[in-house]
Amino acid sequence: MSEESVEPQVELQIGDGRITLLGTAHVSRASADKVRELLHTGAYDAVAVELCPSRYNAIIDPDALARMDLFKVLKEGKGTMVAASLALGAYQQRLAEQFGIEPGAEQREAVNYARDNHSPVLLIDREIGITLKRVASNVAWWQRLNLFSGLVASLLSKEDVDEDEVERLKEGDILETTFAEFAEDRQDLYLPLIDERDRYMAARLLEDMQKDGHSNILAVIGAGHMQGIKRYLEQGIESPQETVAELDAIPQKKSWPKLIPWAIVALILSGFAIGFSRSPDIGWSLVADWVLINGGLSALGALLAGAHPITTITAFVAAPITSLNPTVGAGMATAAVEIYLRKPRVGDFGELRHDTTHMMGWWRNRVSRTLLVFLFSTFGSAIGTYMAGFKIFGQLAGG
Repeated sequence: MSEESVEPQVELQIGDGRITLLGTAHVSRASADKVRELLHTGAYDAVAVELCPSRYNAIIDPDALARMDLFKVLKEGKGTMVAASLALGAYQQRLAEQFGIEPGAEQREAVNYARDNHSPVLLIDREIGITLKRVASNVAWWQRLNLFSGLVASLLSKEDVDEDEVERLKEGDILETTFAEFAEDRQDLYLPLIDERDRYMAARLLEDMQKDGHSNILAVIGAGHMQGIKRYLEQGIESPQETVAELDAIPQKKSWPKLIPWAIVALILSGFAIGFSRSPDIGWSLVADWVLINGGLSALGALLAGAHPITTITAFVAAPITSLNPTVGAGMATAAVEIYLRKPRVGDFGELRHDTTHMMGWWRNRVSRTLLVFLFSTFGSAIGTYMAGFKIFGQLAGG
């Protein structure tokens, strides 16, 4: 891979201070070398990096996964986010193994230099979880499902990373590249994924400069963000603090979609009532359809995830019940049983990042397999709810 390109660099005078934007490629050794060269001049009183707190913590505390309380993560509804983060991490690790490149080496170089020299490290990027939630809030639920399934499939379906993907990574970051095929010509994805982050990072730079009095900041950012951040800094941001707060907020969901699961439950129960009012045989036939379809698809999901046989049975029993209570999901029941029967070992947490770089590793590692059990059984139950509901009302309409 060629390293002939020269990293773009621009200096901006902001009031009495100066911000140097260094546009880097997250998979370039030359970028890491350039960061090292600039920092060793000693000209900067702070270094800003395109990292959020969670990604920064992953750099300075790589063993944090080993201390994860898996059941608590699932209970708090963070299972999907953890699975997506692992998939992104697996993508980065495959890059490192395939091309001998450490993705984000320039960010790590900046962080390590600053810590060694007791210089402030400014984390200017928005939390990845907030960015993904804002992306999700911009699209309909079926598009969110398509995005998530496409993301996971693209990261896990192949062992090698194409050269074209690596070239795209030179212009953006891991997050942008994985969404590239979805975000092209899609304003609803471009805004939260790229433009909002440009404005956010510009506001954070101004906020840190005003609050802490930094007079000369080196900002190590992806080349793809450079022009956007430069534009916002030159335009000026009247209230950086308010801008950061605005872009950190999760858009309020409309209240009526929250009623849909309860409406579905009411319709299903009404269908049972109508069936039993016609005859006990019809009523029990509808109940049997509900149990077999909903429980069967949830159990199939658990089976595909490699769940313990008792966990699979739990999925079959729990899904028809939990589907009638939108506050509890089938995945919580199956994950709890799977953790009890196959408690993850310390080694599973330690090997988690390595195991998830390969397809079969997701099924071999007890931590990632539990995540799959949670996701697949939940997804199976969700599909089963709609399929069983349509069948029940189809039978009633035909009867």
